[in-house]
Amino acid sequence: MSYNAYITRIKTIRKHSNADRLQVATVFGNDVIVSLDVKENDLMVYFPTDGRLNIEYCRKNKLLREKDAEGNNVGGYMEESKCHVTTIKLRGERSDGLLMPLSSLDSFTDINTLKEGDTIDILNGVLICEKYIPRGSKNKSEGSPKDKKKKKINTISYPFFDEHIDTSQLAYNTHQFKEGDLCYITLKMHGTSQRTANTLKEENKRLPYLIYKGLKLLNINIKPKKTWGYVSGTRRTVLKNFNGGYYGNDSFRQNWHDFFVGKLRKGEEVFYEVVGYTQGDQTIMPECSNTRTKDKQFIKQYGNVTRFTYGCDIGQNDIYVYRMTMTNDDGSVVEYPWHLVKLRCEQMGVKYCPEFDKFIFTNIDDLMKRVNNYCDGIDPVGKTHIREGVVVRVDNKEKFSAFKHKNFNFKVLEGIIKADDVLDMEEAS
Repeated sequence: MSYNAYITRIKTIRKHSNADRLQVATVFGNDVIVSLDVKENDLMVYFPTDGRLNIEYCRKNKLLREKDAEGNNVGGYMEESKCHVTTIKLRGERSDGLLMPLSSLDSFTDINTLKEGDTIDILNGVLICEKYIPRGSKNKSEGSPKDKKKKKINTISYPFFDEHIDTSQLAYNTHQFKEGDLCYITLKMHGTSQRTANTLKEENKRLPYLIYKGLKLLNINIKPKKTWGYVSGTRRTVLKNFNGGYYGNDSFRQNWHDFFVGKLRKGEEVFYEVVGYTQGDQTIMPECSNTRTKDKQFIKQYGNVTRFTYGCDIGQNDIYVYRMTMTNDDGSVVEYPWHLVKLRCEQMGVKYCPEFDKFIFTNIDDLMKRVNNYCDGIDPVGKTHIREGVVVRVDNKEKFSAFKHKNFNFKVLEGIIKADDVLDMEEAS
C-alpha cells in the first residue's frame, strides 16, 4: 500500500470556531487545523492521515512529544515510537492529516525544486514518510506435517488467479475522471478481502533428480498438467488450505470458497468482502472504544464500543461482492461492468456491495457533492455502527477503476485502533 505526501497550496482558510490561536485550512476537501502563521496561497506539505513520518524529520520540526526538567509536556504531540499522522477533533473542529511549511523539508532537499502538485515519500535517498503499519503480531499457522510433505511432492500454481487491486484515495485522483464517464457510488465495507476463481491449475510433478537431469540433457521438457479448478485467496495470498492464517483458523473462508464451487463459470473470478465474525465472538475487524473519541454526540449515537458486525450474529459472517472478471485460457482478462456483476450475483444467490448512486461525470464539484452525500452516517447494513465510507467506480474503463473515500469518524476510530498497535488483516496482507 503506497503512501505519499503532497505539495499543495492553501486555497481556503478560516478561523477556528473555538480557539483564538488556531485556524482551519482546507486541502483536498479535508479540514486541517493549523497555526495563525499559515496564510492563503502558502505552499505547504500535506501528510494525509495514516502515515508514518521520518523520526529525524519529526525531531527537526519539533513534532515529538517531550518533557522538560519538571516533567511537563513540551514540544509536539507525536510519540517517538510511532510518528503517526492521525485524524482528530480539537475543540470541536475536525483535523484530517497534517500540514507543514515547505521549509520543514529544507534539511532533506532543495525546497526551491518543489512545486505545487508534486508528491513525495523519498527525498535524496531519505524516506520522509510511509504508510503506517501497526507493530501488532498476527496469528500464524504453518499447517500440518502432512501438508508440508505434499508441498514437497507437487508444485501447483494458478497462473491466471489475479490478486486484489488496491483502491486509491479519491481526493488525490479526481484528475482521473473524464467528462462522460459512467460512475457508481457504492458502500465501502470494513471486512477482510477474499477472492475465488474457477481457473486453470498447473501441476508440475517433482521428478527424481537423475530422471530430471536426463530429460534436460535430452532437451525434453515435461509440460505441466493443466486442469480447471477452484481456488481461493486473500488479497495477495493463495490459500492452499484453510487450517491456519492470520486469524488462527480460516475455516470461515472455506465456507465461502465452498459456496462458489459449481456456481462460477470457467474463467470467472469473484472478489468480495467478508464481514462480521470469524468464529465465536472474534470479529473480523478490530473493535474500538468509542469513549476514546471524547465525542459525546458520537458516543450517544453509537454507544461505548464500535463492533463492525454488519448485522451478523456472534459466530456468523456474510459476504458482499464488489468485482468480477472473466479470464480465458490465454490469460486475457475482461472486467465485468457493474450491472453484470449484480446480475451474476443475483444468479448465484449472493449479495453485492450496496449501491447509492449512478451518474454521468460532469465536473469535480458535482462528484464530491454526491460523495459527501453518502459518505457519512450510520452503516446501512449494520445499522449499529458507522459506515467506513464509499467507493466511486468508473464503469466505462477497460480495467478496474475505483477510488475510496472514508468518512471522518471512521478515520478517527481507525487511528485509535492503530495507536494500540492492533494490526488488521488488510494491513497485514
